[in-house]
Amino acid sequence: FLLRSILPESLFGTKAVWRGQVKVNVSDPSRTVLVLMDDPVLGGGLRPSADVLQSYLRSESKDLKLLVSYAERLGSGAAFKRLGFLLEQFAPGEREAIEACRKRITKGNVKLDPSLPADRLVTAWRLWVSERWAKGRVND
Repeated sequence: FLLRSILPESLFGTKAVWRGQVKVNVSDPSRTVLVLMDDPVLGGGLRPSADVLQSYLRSESKDLKLLVSYAERLGSGAAFKRLGFLLEQFAPGEREAIEACRKRITKGNVKLDPSLPADRLVTAWRLWVSERWAKGRVND
C-alpha cells in the first residue's frame, strides 16, 4: 500500500460505493487519470499511467473538459504539463484540451516520470524527459 495525505478540498471526483456494510469513496475515471498525471508513481510509473490515459481516451468515460476542470480545481501545474505533453503524443487531434493545458503551464520544470532519469528538457511543456520520449519513441 502507498499512503498519501491530501487536503479535504482535494476530495472531489469521487462517488460512494458500498462494499458490504462499508462505504468507500472511489474516484471516477477522469479523477483517476488526473491523479496519475499529478503523480505517475501512484500508477506504477509513467508507462502504466500513460497506458491508463490511452485507455481513457478510447473509452466511453472520456471527458476532456471534465479532466481539465478537475486539473484546474486541483491546481497542479505538473499535471497540466504531463497531460498536455501526453495528449500531444497520443491524441494530437485533441487540440482544445492540449491548448487548455498549455495555457495553464506553471513556472519551473518537472520530470515527466519523477522516478526515472531524464536528460532532455521539452521547453514547450517545461518537462524533463528521457531520450526515448524526446524522440517520440514511446513504444520502444
